[in-house]
Amino acid sequence: MAEKPTVSVIIPTYNRAHLIDRSIQSVLNQTYQDFELIVVDDGSTDNTEDIIRQFQEKDKRIKYIKHDKNKGGSAARNSGIKMSCGDYIAFLDSDDEWQSKKLEKQIKHLNKNHFESFISYTGYIRVNNEGDRSVFTPIKHGDIYNDQLWNDYVSPTSAVMVKNICFKKVGLFDESLPARQDYDMWLRLSKHYTFDYIIEPLVIIYDTNKGAISNNIIARKKGENIIRLKIIKQTKNISIIKQRRILANHYYQAGRYFCGKFGTRLGREELFRAIQFWPFKIEHWLYFFTSLLGDKVYRYLVKIKKHIRKYFK
Repeated sequence: MAEKPTVSVIIPTYNRAHLIDRSIQSVLNQTYQDFELIVVDDGSTDNTEDIIRQFQEKDKRIKYIKHDKNKGGSAARNSGIKMSCGDYIAFLDSDDEWQSKKLEKQIKHLNKNHFESFISYTGYIRVNNEGDRSVFTPIKHGDIYNDQLWNDYVSPTSAVMVKNICFKKVGLFDESLPARQDYDMWLRLSKHYTFDYIIEPLVIIYDTNKGAISNNIIARKKGENIIRLKIIKQTKNISIIKQRRILANHYYQAGRYFCGKFGTRLGREELFRAIQFWPFKIEHWLYFFTSLLGDKVYRYLVKIKKHIRKYFK
C-alpha cells in the first residue's frame, strides 16, 4: 500500500464493543485494499478500546482516536476527517457492515462516472428488530440540490463516499445537530457538487440498536426543528408557496417516521403541522386520520400499502 492511501475509512463508535468487530472486519475483507481505517472512539466506557487494539496489532492501517468524553456522532466523524489523508472518505457506522466489493465498486464508479461526481452512494439493505430485510434503491443523481430541499434521497452515511476536498468547501458535520446530521451534510454538498449512485445494495444497515440516535425521540425532534430552520434560510429567496410546500413535506416525512418508530401520538403532531403548511395534499390528510386510529391499526394499514405497491410494480 502507498504511504498515502486512496481511501480513508472512518468508523465512529460509542460503547459498541459487542458490534465493532463486525464493522471493522467488513472493511478488512474489502477486495479493494488501498485504505486507512480510522476508528474514532467517542468516549466509550466499555471494552471497545481493547477490541480495536487487538485489530491494530494485526493491521497497521488501523488508526485509533479516543475522545475524553462523549461528544456525539458528528464530532467523532469530524475528528476522523481531520486525521484523514486519503483522496476519498468513506463512512461506516460501527453497527453496520459493508459487502466485500463496496470500496472497489465505488472507486471505479467515481473515477469513471459520466456526471463527474464528487459523491457516490449505494443501495443498501436495512435489517429491523424482527430480522426483516428491505432494500433501498437510489433514484437521484447529478445536480440533486433542489430534490434534497424537499426530501433526503441519499443513503445513510455508511453507504456514502466523498472526495476529501469537498469538506474544505462545505465544512465539517454540524456538531450542534443531535440528529439528521447526514441530511444536513448531503444538502450542503449538493449545493456545490454532483452526486451519483450505484444501485446495488453494498451496505447492510442494522436498525436494531436500541441506543442509536435514530431511536432517541428528543434528539430526533430537536434535529428536525434545526433542519427546518436551515431550510427556511436556504429557501428565503423562493416563493412563499413553494417554501410552505417544502416545509410541509418535511413535517409529513417526519410524521410518518415518528408514527412508525415512536408511535402515532407523537407522529400525528408532525402530520397536523404538514396540513397547516399545505392542506392541499391528500396524503397529509390520509396519514393524519390514519394516525388517529392508533399504533396497531396505523402499522397494519401501512404494511398493506407497502404490499399493494410491491404488487403493482
